[in-house]
Amino acid sequence: MSVTLRLVPPPVRLIDAPEPNWSHVARLSDDTGLLEHARNATVRREHGYCVDDVARGLLLAGREPQPTALVTGLAERYLAFVTHAMAPDGTVRNRLSFDRRWQDEPGTDDCWGRALWGLGTAAGRCAVPWIRREARQAFLIGARQRSQWSRAMAFAGLGAAEVLRGDPACGEAAQLLADAATVVGLPGSDPGWVWPEQRLSYANPALAEVLIHAGDLLGDEHLLEEGLRMLGWLCRVQEHQGHLSTVPVAGWQPADLSTPDGRHRFDQQPIEAAATADACAAAATATGDDAWDAPLFQAIAWFLGDNDAGIVMYDPLTGGCYDGLTPEGPNLNQGAESTLALVSTLQHARAWAGRSATRPSGGLA
Repeated sequence: MSVTLRLVPPPVRLIDAPEPNWSHVARLSDDTGLLEHARNATVRREHGYCVDDVARGLLLAGREPQPTALVTGLAERYLAFVTHAMAPDGTVRNRLSFDRRWQDEPGTDDCWGRALWGLGTAAGRCAVPWIRREARQAFLIGARQRSQWSRAMAFAGLGAAEVLRGDPACGEAAQLLADAATVVGLPGSDPGWVWPEQRLSYANPALAEVLIHAGDLLGDEHLLEEGLRMLGWLCRVQEHQGHLSTVPVAGWQPADLSTPDGRHRFDQQPIEAAATADACAAAATATGDDAWDAPLFQAIAWFLGDNDAGIVMYDPLTGGCYDGLTPEGPNLNQGAESTLALVSTLQHARAWAGRSATRPSGGLA
């Protein structure tokens, strides 16, 4: 299989990528869960909690190969929160106020998908056996449901891929992954717009990533190729003057791509850079092709200052990530979503550093 990517060497600054830092995640957490918003680095309790972020926290804690006592404790709290949010039929609530009152009804929108992504990752990877068991049980309950929304299904499918990788005989995970790929759909044939939707909005890399996992784990070579084609195209349209320039909050439509230097580029969200890193790491794993290192490096470097504003996107004193990149610079608030995006991407930087240390000399390094 082949996907055309412009291979560039890793930025020198990647050598200085910090280790994943959980200190600000812990600052935003309490005995209930992970609070959503912060003013600068100070938590804003009045905004409460959301499953979207708590599930992301559970996902990242589950990905830690040697979790500290701090991370294990956070994983336990996040797992309890997500399972409490799940109704007996597998639908999920999202928002809990600081006084522990649910603000919405259970459903199958993005929070359902992210809950299954977090549960599936904890079930498939967590180093703590009892957390793996509890997360799998909750995942199987949630996996009874389906969503009409492509991104919700993509998130759920990514959780199913984590379960299936650890247990290839899990039919519930295999069916959910296949259904997620069907809902996302295949890319079009127009080389100028290789995307199954007429707008690039949010979490775009996740759509390509779920096709890659489905093709890889379900033995569908064509589906794998199409997912890689989607991701390769997305990486190219998000590249600007040699660095990552993510799809902004307002999104892009086909007409926006006709003038690369004139398209709107702000506000950019850290979660989009993290999603790009996730998908490129998945493509590298599925194919063994180190050409995917190039866009992965760009996603990591986005946080380190190789972005459209040339500004480092995190605070080394707090371990928090700034909430967005605006024309005037970073939004200095350090909320849960953005900080988790930083931790996620630095997990990939650490994993790449570990792999590169075992590669023969003369390779990409």
